[in-house]
Amino acid sequence: MSSAGTVLGERYELVEKVGGGGMGSVWRADDRVLARQVAVKILRADLFEDGTAVQRFRREAQLVAAIDHGGIVGVHDYGESDEDGDERCAYIVMDLIEGRPLNQVLKDEGPMSAERALGLLADALDALHAAHRRGIVHRDIKPSNLMVRTDGRVVITDFGIARAVASTKLTAPYAIIGTAAYMSPEQASSATTGPASDLYSIGVLCYELLVG
Repeated sequence: MSSAGTVLGERYELVEKVGGGGMGSVWRADDRVLARQVAVKILRADLFEDGTAVQRFRREAQLVAAIDHGGIVGVHDYGESDEDGDERCAYIVMDLIEGRPLNQVLKDEGPMSAERALGLLADALDALHAAHRRGIVHRDIKPSNLMVRTDGRVVITDFGIARAVASTKLTAPYAIIGTAAYMSPEQASSATTGPASDLYSIGVLCYELLVG
């Protein structure tokens, strides 16, 4: 099990758990080679035995690494290794974003002014445009997947269920994935998703930012 002090790939020392979800956990870590702090996303141990889960996790790293945009969390490394000689694990090394997830901002501050909301959404749309130009659809745009940095800019995270439009799906036929409250009609009906699906989610998000 991952814990503070664990070293992955003989390079990344876990310092503090900063987040997590159904697929795994996210840690602040020290990069011993470049002497900097990074974020390390670790696939849940029980999912490592699931070939499809590992393939999807690896694909997340590959998709995000293909996008060069300041509004999308940068991926620097991917690995599968022992945790200090213990159980095997898969991990993604990413930018460490200093700030708060948008859902926490909403919880702390409530509905926003139109000016502020549109500024945040403009950042998100610019980042999504970069992803869509690469043929990548996020498919899970929601407040918890948008980080608001300390300088007020937005960074999109968690491409765990993203897909390349032209790729073979790893999702089972008719499987519904995503977050229901932000899901486009075509995604909810298991139809083919595209850039418009992300834009629908942005529309829902816009309403939430303004109304709460």
